Amino acid sequence: MNTEEYVSTKMEQIALNAKRLPEVSFTSLAHHVDLRWLYEACKATRKDGALGVDGQSAEGYAENLRENLERLEQGFKSGRYKAPPVKRVYIPKDGKKELRPLGLPTYEDKILQRAVKWVIEPIYEQDFYECSYGFRPKRSAHGALEALWKGLMNMDGGWVIDLDIRKYFDTIQWSELIEVLKRRVSDGVIVRTIGKWMNAGIMEDGALRYPGEGTPQGGVISPLLANIFLHYVLDEWLHETVFPRLKGKAFEVRYADDVVICFKLEEDARKVLEVLPKRLSKYGLAMHPEKTKLVRFERPRNEEDRDGGTRPGTVRFLGFTHYWGKSRKGNRVIVRKTGKERLSRALAVMADWCKSVMHRKIDEQHKELSRKMTGYYNYYGITGNFRSLGKYFYHVVAIWRKWLNRRSRKRNLDWKRMAALLKIHPLPRPRIVHSFV
Repeated sequence: MNTEEYVSTKMEQIALNAKRLPEVSFTSLAHHVDLRWLYEACKATRKDGALGVDGQSAEGYAENLRENLERLEQGFKSGRYKAPPVKRVYIPKDGKKELRPLGLPTYEDKILQRAVKWVIEPIYEQDFYECSYGFRPKRSAHGALEALWKGLMNMDGGWVIDLDIRKYFDTIQWSELIEVLKRRVSDGVIVRTIGKWMNAGIMEDGALRYPGEGTPQGGVISPLLANIFLHYVLDEWLHETVFPRLKGKAFEVRYADDVVICFKLEEDARKVLEVLPKRLSKYGLAMHPEKTKLVRFERPRNEEDRDGGTRPGTVRFLGFTHYWGKSRKGNRVIVRKTGKERLSRALAVMADWCKSVMHRKIDEQHKELSRKMTGYYNYYGITGNFRSLGKYFYHVVAIWRKWLNRRSRKRNLDWKRMAALLKIHPLPRPRIVHSFV
């Protein structure tokens, strides 16, 4: 049996046991993390990632791979393993000038975090609700978008709570997280190791500090821990306690900490919105008072199209604006388009890139530009969004022309010459990649 099949079989066994014993907290899991398990985790770890505080590269680690993995295994199981601090860097937040903190674990830490993640993830996958889509196997943002579209269409619209949890990843309380974790995983080695990662500290500008809360974004295991916490704090509470007591239909769609809760009745929506802050504060979280909104999203009536009518609002979720429009047959349907802010950010990022590479060879620029545009279409290319994709294409062409023109003082690249250039170096045309009809 090769290592990949070995790990896959073990994970299936863990999942089956978790499904068979839904009320059990597993006390013996660390033994799964053996040399073969760590070797497979090492294979799955990116080799070109940024270096951690120890400066250890993947190539350097691989020079004595077996010895390093044996030492890691022994340290992990004996309790001698010490989690190194996380190196903190800042990256632009979705094209904004605002910067988002990112944690960079060491290469060895990434391997062990992945190994531990593979042990506990199959357990929680049996517990997680269908409404959860973020950072889960075989699930994606497009699955969440489809679930929201189908749910609202089937319900004929309604009232939507667009929930924003204030600085979620930075405010998770460690003590609360550990208690939640122990409901299904109480293996001492696993729990202590996760505790070490939480208490490892953050290295920033040569100074080490210990924040006392939050999961550093960038850690391999951080998204899973964040999902586990919100599963118990929000998902389980809504599905087991709240929804059964409502008068009308309701459902939730969540992608990590991006949450929308949909209701058929306004009365139900307002009741839940009133108790949400209390529920979150019980676990050390807070609802953003300005970004959290209650949106009337009922299917519009004909008279609402006339002057003076009150039209339904729009729902923003995962970079898309959802609104009521009309199909080609004239029926009322929910339409999605790229959010204005997301489109503006994407074009701003593209402008910065074109400026930075304007003196490179056109062949090189064209190849990289095509790759970037294809990536954009792969995410935003969903049913009903073709017009927004067209805007993106037009503006990218204009941006590229602008910065190619700056290469020379003559600036003679008019639109006729640009069209000739695009025949030689054609850019990817807008296309629908994800059809949800």
